[in-house]
Amino acid sequence: MGTVFPRTDNAGKTTFQARVRRKGFPALSKNFPTEAAAKRWVREREAELELGISSAVPQDTKTYTLSELIDRYIKEVTPHKKGHAVEETRLRALQRTDLAKLTLPELDRTHFKVYKDARLRVVAGSTVNRELNTLSHIIDVARKEWGISAGDNPVKDVSRPKNPPPRDRRLSPKEQVALFAAIADTRGGYLRHIVELALETGMRQSELVGLEWERVSLPKRTIRLMVGRTKNGHGRAVPLSRRAIEILESLAPEGGRRGDVFPGVTTEAVKRAFIRSCQRAGLEDFHFHDLRHEATSRLFEKDLGVAEVASITGHKDTRMLMRYTHLDASKLADKLG
Repeated sequence: MGTVFPRTDNAGKTTFQARVRRKGFPALSKNFPTEAAAKRWVREREAELELGISSAVPQDTKTYTLSELIDRYIKEVTPHKKGHAVEETRLRALQRTDLAKLTLPELDRTHFKVYKDARLRVVAGSTVNRELNTLSHIIDVARKEWGISAGDNPVKDVSRPKNPPPRDRRLSPKEQVALFAAIADTRGGYLRHIVELALETGMRQSELVGLEWERVSLPKRTIRLMVGRTKNGHGRAVPLSRRAIEILESLAPEGGRRGDVFPGVTTEAVKRAFIRSCQRAGLEDFHFHDLRHEATSRLFEKDLGVAEVASITGHKDTRMLMRYTHLDASKLADKLG
C-alpha cells in the first residue's frame, strides 16, 4: 500500500514523502518537492512490486526484527564506544520491549512516536533523546554498512523532546554534613572517598570509578586522565588539593600503587549506594552528577578563571561553564565592597 504525506521543516519548506509498504519487504520511501511527483513514484513502485521487477524487490528477502539489529549492533558497534557497558545495558532493556519485536518493514514513525511518549512518562527528555538517537544510528548502520534495505529512517521523522535546562542544584554545608553522616552507614567505605574526591576534583563518576594508580602522581599532586578515558575523549591533568592528597594516601595499598584505586567497585554500585545515602540524609533532587557542578562552582568561588576551571574539569566548550557563574549573590556583593 502506498501513501504520500507532507513534511514541513523548520524553515517552513514543505516536501512530500512517498512510502510503499508491502508485507515481507522493507518499506520503500523517497522525498519529493511536489505531491504529484510523489504519487507518480508510488504508482511506479507498486507496479514494479506487482511485476516482481528487481529495482523494487530487495536482493536480501530476509526480514530482520529490531531486536536482531540491536543484537548485532551490541556485538559490532557498541564495544568501540566510551560507556559501552552502560549502552549495552540500555539496549538489552530495549530488546525486551514490544517495539523490538517488530520487523524493519513494519516499523514506521508512529511506532517510535508511541515509544517516545511512553518513555517520557518514565524518564527525562534527555534520556529519551539519547535512546532515539541510538535507535536512529542502529537503523542507519543497518542501511549504510550492513546492506540491509530499510527505506528511509523512520526515527528521523520523530520530533525530539526539548532537553531540560541545565541543573543548578548546589549542596549546602548542612546538606553535606547530613550526606556524609548517611554515607558512614554504607558498607565498604568506598563511597565516602569517591564523593569527597568528586567534590575536591570535579571528576565524573565514571572517571573516579575507573581511576588507576598509574594515573595518580602524589608528588606532583596530579591525576592524569588519558585520551579516550573521559566523556569527551580528551585527556587532562587534574590538580589535587591537600584534602584530595590525604584521601588518596589513605587508600594507597601497602604492596604498591598499581591497578584500580577502587577495585571491584562499579558505577552501578556507586549509583545505588549514593541514591540510598541521599534518601537517608533527606536530600531531595540531588544526583551524583550534581557533585561535579558543586565542585565546579567552588572552583569559581576560589577566584579561578574560566580557562583555569576548564583545564581542571575538562570542559572543551567554555560557554558551558558560563552557567556555573550564578554564584551566591551575597558572596559576590562582599567582593564589590
